[in-house]
Amino acid sequence: MPYLVLPALIPDIRPCYDTYFSAFTTDPSGALLLNILFPSGVTSEEFREAHTSGTLQWWHTSETQHTYKCVDAENGEVVGMALCDVFVRWRTEEERKIPEIGWLAGEQRRRAEQVLDGLWGARERIMGGRPYVYIHAFAVDPKHQGKGAGSALVQAIVDLGNTIGLPIYLEATPTSENVYFKKGFRRVPAEIAQVVHEAAVLGTNADVEVPLMVKLPQGVYGAKVDGKKVGEVWTEWQEEKKQLQQQQQQQAQQQPDVEVRL
Repeated sequence: MPYLVLPALIPDIRPCYDTYFSAFTTDPSGALLLNILFPSGVTSEEFREAHTSGTLQWWHTSETQHTYKCVDAENGEVVGMALCDVFVRWRTEEERKIPEIGWLAGEQRRRAEQVLDGLWGARERIMGGRPYVYIHAFAVDPKHQGKGAGSALVQAIVDLGNTIGLPIYLEATPTSENVYFKKGFRRVPAEIAQVVHEAAVLGTNADVEVPLMVKLPQGVYGAKVDGKKVGEVWTEWQEEKKQLQQQQQQQAQQQPDVEVRL
């Protein structure tokens, strides 16, 4: 069955998130995340209308997020989606600040922040303010899983990263890690960054480690990459970041003092 990956349009918001909520509800790790972020449930019409409206508003204001849809080429049905942040320039610490979870309060908000803060901290340590592509959300309708839709979506984003020469970063789930591995993604070595959610926070019987994965652009390493090379490139990024900070400090020191007289 042929699949096409295209930019999502406004009428695609509801169909795209139909696949998102369907996929995450049926995946154990995804269901845990939905329960933490949306403890009141995601199936009511009231929730879906509010979510669609909020997504539309975000589309009108976001300068970095792009949503892609995967469609069945035979009937045009949306069967998958991917939400990516494409950061094409260096960003300041203020621009990278983690957004607040405004729809939750009290213990529910504290729990969600524990989960998201860990993911944000690892992402900040690995990528920092450098340009990169971040796969924020990825889902394929359960009826189409294992048929090539997920592979088509991942390949489209890999092609984007190769075209613009930027690395791609994501937090996978145990069930999806192999899909990304086949496309050249590799796990970030634990000595660089690691995220392990505590069982007490998730409400599970054991702690859960999140596979943190990076796909370097093709020009960086050719066709092959392993954990060591990912680590080597990460070291280069840190040096790159250090040099940028030094340049900014030098520029600040060279700014002439301005005397204001009344």
